[in-house]
Amino acid sequence: MAAARDRQEVSAWRPSVPGVTEVFHAHFTEYAYPMHVHEAWTLLIVDDGAVRYDLDRHEHGTPHDTVSLLPPHVPHNGSPATPHGFRKRVLYLDGTRLGDDLIGPAVDSPDLRDPVLRLRVGQLHAALAQAGDELEADSRLTLIGDRLRAHLRPRTLADSPRRDPALARRLRELLDERVVQGIALDEAAALVQAHPAHLVRSFSNAYGIAPHQYLMSRRVDRARRLLLEGRSPADVAAATGFYDQSHLTRHFRKLVGVPPGRYRSSSR
Repeated sequence: MAAARDRQEVSAWRPSVPGVTEVFHAHFTEYAYPMHVHEAWTLLIVDDGAVRYDLDRHEHGTPHDTVSLLPPHVPHNGSPATPHGFRKRVLYLDGTRLGDDLIGPAVDSPDLRDPVLRLRVGQLHAALAQAGDELEADSRLTLIGDRLRAHLRPRTLADSPRRDPALARRLRELLDERVVQGIALDEAAALVQAHPAHLVRSFSNAYGIAPHQYLMSRRVDRARRLLLEGRSPADVAAATGFYDQSHLTRHFRKLVGVPPGRYRSSSR
C-alpha cells in the first residue's frame, strides 16, 4: 500500500527551458533507490524529511536546508532517512548548464549548505511550474549555475561581478521592443554579445529589478490600458504577450492587487 501511495505522489515534466532535461517532484515513504547513474546533473532539494544516499562509496544526507548536486555518470542510491519518508524536488540539467570540469568537486562536496541557493532553487521550481514564465526560469537557473560553480571551484578576481550599465540599457531596449513576443535569455545574450549570467546581473544591478520582472511589468501596464478600454481579460492576455488568461491574472494580481476582471469592472 505504501509503495502505491508513493507512485501516486510523483509528477514529472520537461519544461521549455534550455538545459533542463526533466523536472521531477516526488513523495516517497518507503521506496529506496538502488545504485544507478544519470546522464544529467541532478540538482536536488528536500522539502520534508531527509534522504540518505551513497555517492562514490561515501554516505551523505540531505536535510531540508541543503542543496545537493549529484554529478552525471557517478553511481548513487537513495533511501528515506526519517520514518515518514521524504518529499523532494529535482532538476536534471544537461552539460550546457554545468561542465564536466565540476564533476570531481561535486563528488567531493555534493551537499551545499547555502540558504540563498536553497531559496533560489525553490523559486526556480515555482517558475518552471507555470507556463509563460520561461524567461524567469531561465534567468534564475543561470544565476543558480553561477552560484554552484562558485561553490565548487575557487573564484578569481576576473570572475568578480562588475557593473555594466551600457549592457543593461541594451537589454532594456530589447525588452521594450519585444514586450508582446518576448525573448529568450540565450537569444538576448547573443544579440548583445554577453554571457547570460552577466547580462542578468548587470540588468538587476542597474535597475533594481530582474529582466523577467521588468518584462512582466511592461505587459501589465499595457494590460491595464486595454482593460480600461473595455476589452475582456482573455483578449487582453493574448494582446499583451501572456501565455493565457490565468497567466495574466497571476501577474496582474501580483502587481495591481486585484484580478484583471475586477480592475476592468471598477473603471468609470
